[in-house]
Formats: sequence, structure tokens, C-alpha cells
Amino acid sequence: MPDYRIIVDLSDRKLYLLDGNVVTRAFPVGIGRMVTMTPSGEYTIINKQAHPGGPFGAFWMGLSRPHYGIHGTNDPSSIGHEVSHGCIRMHNEDVLALSALVPIGTRVSIRP
Repeated sequence: MPDYRIIVDLSDRKLYLLDGNVVTRAFPVGIGRMVTMTPSGEYTIINKQAHPGGPFGAFWMGLSRPHYGIHGTNDPSSIGHEVSHGCIRMHNEDVLALSALVPIGTRVSIRP
């Protein structure tokens, strides 16, 4: 049984999936702008929803900090940039691959 956790490194705009202490996947992400920065800290995934609508792309994974999540996007050119209102944006195919692996309760560490 894998022991998955997620580390989001805001400085290099990457999301890392770890099994134990081994990085198994790395994905480029879009992060919050200067005025709506992605909050660093320790969170967990508390809900998952396919096709959430609006700008959230193909999938939404809500974090234990209200109104923040990891989600797809309808604007793939935004990945790798400081563009969101604080959420972590992924390419739709990446968020679908990630969501298929990580269960609700997965730990998410967001580092500056």
C-alpha cells in the first residue's frame, strides 16, 4: 500500500508526489499571485470532485484550508506562472492522474 504525500514547492512551481520519502512524480503548477498568494503550511485533501465547472478544469481536490485546492484549469498557458487566487493549478491530464492515485486524507505540504 503506497504512503503518498504531496509537496508543493512554490519557488520552483512544482508539485511532487512522494511515496514515503521517494519522489515518484513531479508536475508543473500555477500558483497564487502576489496579492493572493498560495498559503504555505501543512494541509490534507478533504474532498474530491470531477468536473467542478468554471475555471477549475477537469478535477478539484479541496484542501483543509477553506477555499483552497489543487485543481485543473481551462487555461493551460497559466501553468508555471503566478496566476491564481491562491489555489494550485495543474494541467487537466496531470490533475486526473494525481487524483487517481491520492486518497482523501493525503497530506499536502506547501513550501515557500
